[in-house]
Amino acid sequence: MQRSPTPGSATSMREANRARIVDAVKRYGGLTQVELAAATGVSTATVSTIVRELLAAGVVETHSTSRSGRRATRVTMARQLGLVAGVQVGPRALRVALSDLALDVVADQFLPLPPDHRVDTTLDRAALLVMDLLDQVGADVEELLALGLALPAPVEAATAELTVRGAMRGWEDAELAPVLSRRISRPVHGDKDANLGAIAEHDLGAARGLRDVVYVRIGHTTSAGLLIGGHVHRGRAGTAGEIGHVQVDPAGPVCRCGNRGCLDTVVSAPALLGMLRASHGDLTVHDLLSHAADGDPGCRRILADAGRAVGQAVGDLVTALGPESVVVGGELAAAGGVLLDPLREAVTARAVPTVRGAVPVVPGELGDRADILGALALARRKTQIELA
Repeated sequence: MQRSPTPGSATSMREANRARIVDAVKRYGGLTQVELAAATGVSTATVSTIVRELLAAGVVETHSTSRSGRRATRVTMARQLGLVAGVQVGPRALRVALSDLALDVVADQFLPLPPDHRVDTTLDRAALLVMDLLDQVGADVEELLALGLALPAPVEAATAELTVRGAMRGWEDAELAPVLSRRISRPVHGDKDANLGAIAEHDLGAARGLRDVVYVRIGHTTSAGLLIGGHVHRGRAGTAGEIGHVQVDPAGPVCRCGNRGCLDTVVSAPALLGMLRASHGDLTVHDLLSHAADGDPGCRRILADAGRAVGQAVGDLVTALGPESVVVGGELAAAGGVLLDPLREAVTARAVPTVRGAVPVVPGELGDRADILGALALARRKTQIELA
């Protein structure tokens, strides 16, 4: 039987250094050996030795480059069958990532966006970031097999055109997948962020090994991604799972969709922050979560009420679909039990009881990376279909 390295031994230290170097290359997309030594605290001689071993094992690739006029060796993760890209467009941020077909991210970039950002400007930025990341890892655009696009609204499967008015002002009537595809000259496939979060948790996270799953995304808006038999159920015009537009108060405020008293008017991040404005001033989502973690009673009450309201809608969905599990993600899921416990209780109380007990309601394992990893997973799925 092979024994694990003794802690503190030379073998253990070498494995730790090897892990530091691989993690640094993944995090930064590509570094010279001198930069790797600075980033990891490992000596340049040890870096050189470990890079040679990783190169021989096919884990990394090396490329000639220059730094300050001097020749250098740039180290990147090895790419066996090409790359896929993911682009996540949110209300106030843009995230872009590259991965191999194992969904190991080799480079990514995050960019804040102004309110009501324009479709043409944002897609231009996305295309430029994709090209920048390809350059960072020393790849040509021909190595990019496909791109997955995550959007905060239901879309048409073929074109990624938004199908619900008011979801993103100024983005209506644009076929987003073909538009972005023309900018990068590669295939682009889009879907709403909750569907892609469901795919990511299925392929990499809390829903691994399951076939029927409800993924609930709670953040700037509230939505669900539905997996039936391991595949996304999108419904007519991609609107399946849009629980944020279930009516909870017939006399409530008008929602961005045009209906009155939707769940989103009660539990979306802007709605929750608005409820706290009189008592707490202008907060961000980060502030809300931080104050709740520190025991602020108002912030904890707001999150608990939101969890309970979402749980009632999800409970009805559980009765209708009979999933094996409910996975909760999105920005507000970082509140943990403050939000999740009331949500779980409401699902249990609302859903039809069975002899197998209550459906498990669990936090996602991928956190705020679920959407972008789902975009990468979508691109991989489409690539595998085309290669089959």
